[in-house]
Amino acid sequence: MSVIFPRWVNRLPLLFATGGGIGAFGLIGFVWYFFSPAYTDVGYAPRQPVPYSHKTHAGNLGMDCRYCHSLVEEGPHATVPPTQTCMNCHSHILPESPNLRLVRESWADDRPVPWIRIHKLPDYVHFSHEAHVNAGVGCVSCHGRVDQMVVVRQVEPLSMSWCLDCHRDPAPHVRPRELVTQMDYVPESGEGQALVRQYRLNPPENCSACHF
Repeated sequence: MSVIFPRWVNRLPLLFATGGGIGAFGLIGFVWYFFSPAYTDVGYAPRQPVPYSHKTHAGNLGMDCRYCHSLVEEGPHATVPPTQTCMNCHSHILPESPNLRLVRESWADDRPVPWIRIHKLPDYVHFSHEAHVNAGVGCVSCHGRVDQMVVVRQVEPLSMSWCLDCHRDPAPHVRPRELVTQMDYVPESGEGQALVRQYRLNPPENCSACHF
């Protein structure tokens, strides 16, 4: 009886199995890295409808974060400031600036400026700014040095592992509550641990803390 296929064909199943396994691991690695928050979100800096510079306002002028994000100590969201907050100053300062055209139109039409949100968490995650700010966690720990940013960008992955790293060791991020908005704050040696004890902080690590 004649042989239809050459002998080397017998190795194809093994080659396919080996190649498939390597390909599967490669695909997992590709998704694990390139679809992770660190790769997809960190560095995200959308162009806003109004060229607002945090470097000018929070940096050069030294404005406190809470002037614009007024509910950050009282609720889950930092809140985007209403046009009224902008006009408190800009009805007198640079009132005719072309960069503020949308702000003036928003004020005249009683419609909000369509700001683009940068820091986003999934709908199944609960995060409270109030809880963190009142625990002494500085704004810079999550948002970076926004006082040096002309265009705000995301600097942290906001992933579950990143959050848990802080919950497991909050001391490096805790400072006196009255200094949470000071971007250039440098803690003294051991200060974070002392504040963790003083504020009786025990950040939860169980699922229900963030996933209701």
